[in-house]
Order: sequence, then structure tokens, then C-alpha cells
Amino acid sequence: MNIPSKLIEDAVTEISRLPGIGKKTALRLALHLLKQNEVHTEALTLALTRMREEIQYCKTCHNISDAEQCSICASAKRDKTLICVVEDIRDVLAIENTNQFQGTYHVLGGVISPIQGIGPEELTIESLLERVKIAKEDEPVQEVILALSATMEGDTTSFYLAKKLKEKGIKISTIARGIPVGGELEYTDEVTLGRSIMTRINYSSD
Repeated sequence: MNIPSKLIEDAVTEISRLPGIGKKTALRLALHLLKQNEVHTEALTLALTRMREEIQYCKTCHNISDAEQCSICASAKRDKTLICVVEDIRDVLAIENTNQFQGTYHVLGGVISPIQGIGPEELTIESLLERVKIAKEDEPVQEVILALSATMEGDTTSFYLAKKLKEKGIKISTIARGIPVGGELEYTDEVTLGRSIMTRINYSSD
């Protein structure tokens, strides 16, 4: 891409490092910022700098936070007896957007993957086990939901966690895996369809 300005070229190079953004999109964004009022560009720069320098990770669940404890863990409205274990922060955001879950979370920071050299010690598994152990007597953890991806690594991690948590006498559940709403059977992959049949529930017409 022939860009007449080295300054714009440098900006395009950095913007294109973002996931899902190619050179053309990066150039369009750079030119858009160039046309904006200087105040808007400075506000964007300041917001990104503050995010990078001041963002914290919750000491309880390892979710992103503006303080030592995230707003979910700090909320009195959340069910502290229920913990949903997820792979990363994006999963927390996805579940929160459903407005269906009122428990708390635990972010592992990845999944067990021997091929990539990621073992249990690289994740926040020990933190989860300790969290279950030292739960308040008035709000002991009663159930842990394993909400990990339906991949070999995700299943391996779930199996490992289930084994560890059973030793502590905690109820363990996993998210249902089945046909998405609006999905047609003929276009559904065999693994998903098979799991949908195996994990079927009673039909109710009420």
C-alpha cells in the first residue's frame, strides 16, 4: 500500500495490528481520525492510555476491573454460592449480555493445552480451589458451572476441574450443548446434534 505520509503509514501499521482489521480498514480509520476535531482524537488517546495503565484484574475472580474487586463480585445482588467458570473475559461479557445469570464468575485465563505448553499451573485453577475452600460460612459455594468451549482443550480442562472440585464435595454442572435457536437440523454438525440428543430434557407443553 503506497501511502504518501510516513506518519499516516505508521498509524496504519499500528491500527492494523488489531484483530480483524486489515490495512485498508486501518487506513480508513486513520483518515477518519485525521478529519476529527483534535479534542476527539486526544480523548481517544487518553482513554486507551488510561485503560492500559490503570486497568486491574479482580482479586477474587480475575475479571477486568477498575478496582481490586470487580463490580460483579462486589454486588450484594449476586448469588455468591454459584460460580461460573469461563476461559476468558470475553466469555463473561457474552454471558452477562444474556441477562440470565445472577451468580459470580471465575476467569481461568485459558484452557489446558499440552500442545501449546499450557498446564493447570498456568491457569487460575488453584485460585478457584482456594476460593471454594475459604468461602464465607454464611455463603458457601454450592455449585460450580463449567462454561468452557466444546473443544478437546475445553473438555480436558473441564474434566480436570471436575475431578478437583469433587474432592471438595461441590456440585458441578456444565452448560447445555445443543441446537441454537432458529437452527435447522440438516445444517447442524454431527457432534452438536449427537450431544443434543444425549443431553435431551423432558418435553413440556405447559
